[in-house]
Amino acid sequence: MSIELINASFSYPGGFLANENLNLVIEPGERVAIVGQNGAGKTTAVKMMNGLHKPTAGDVLVDGKNTKEYTTAQIARMVGYVFQNPDDQIFNQSVRAEIEYMPRYFKLSAAETRRRVERAVILAGLEDYMGKNPFDIPYPIRKFVTIAAVLATEPKYVIFDEPTAGQDRRGTQILETMMDELQKEGIAVVTITHDMEFVARNFDRVVAMAHRNILADGTAAEIFGNDQVVNEARIRRPQLAQLALDLGLQGILNGDELVNALD
Repeated sequence: MSIELINASFSYPGGFLANENLNLVIEPGERVAIVGQNGAGKTTAVKMMNGLHKPTAGDVLVDGKNTKEYTTAQIARMVGYVFQNPDDQIFNQSVRAEIEYMPRYFKLSAAETRRRVERAVILAGLEDYMGKNPFDIPYPIRKFVTIAAVLATEPKYVIFDEPTAGQDRRGTQILETMMDELQKEGIAVVTITHDMEFVARNFDRVVAMAHRNILADGTAAEIFGNDQVVNEARIRRPQLAQLALDLGLQGILNGDELVNALD
């Protein structure tokens, strides 16, 4: 069971090649950050994972199912995708209706719908917003509405696109706690982000992309410690990692590691 990209390429109408020969496996329960400059092909790659894009060459398998043979709706039940901009996703007039929409669409029982919604609301910290119109609440909280709506479908794999953008420290902490809980449940989290501090704190595996392809796939320490990857992917090292390198120390990503290395 996994998401598997096998020599997967995608060209947009008109011939623009966004991804070329991607080979990648995402296992259940993994936390994988995908990093790289704008235009590297990150968003196109994850949209192939959940069926929004079907590869124009190669294959994408989700738990053995070739996405070319299934509708986007069928794949989306297994691979949930949270857009970067919540306004591209929200269409209901209350937070509750937005989160309940897909369980109701699936014709789940009232008890099962209630269970899924309650779980998603707790994970996203939305208990105080259920009766509000999503467009009347602050943008950072609105992002959690879309996250909760996806979690209520209970996918095996979840994709977040720039989840920390616009978030304060409290929002980021909710995200981090949520990812811990999802991982305990065996749910994989794939995250596109430019927030390298968030990556260093939360992801053991990092995929760096450049030039429409995968440049490197390794631990956060390996990726941030590689000058060629950092420069070619045009990513910024976390502050502590850069400080450690300036001191001649490799593989340091947090304060405890730095203190221990300096002792």
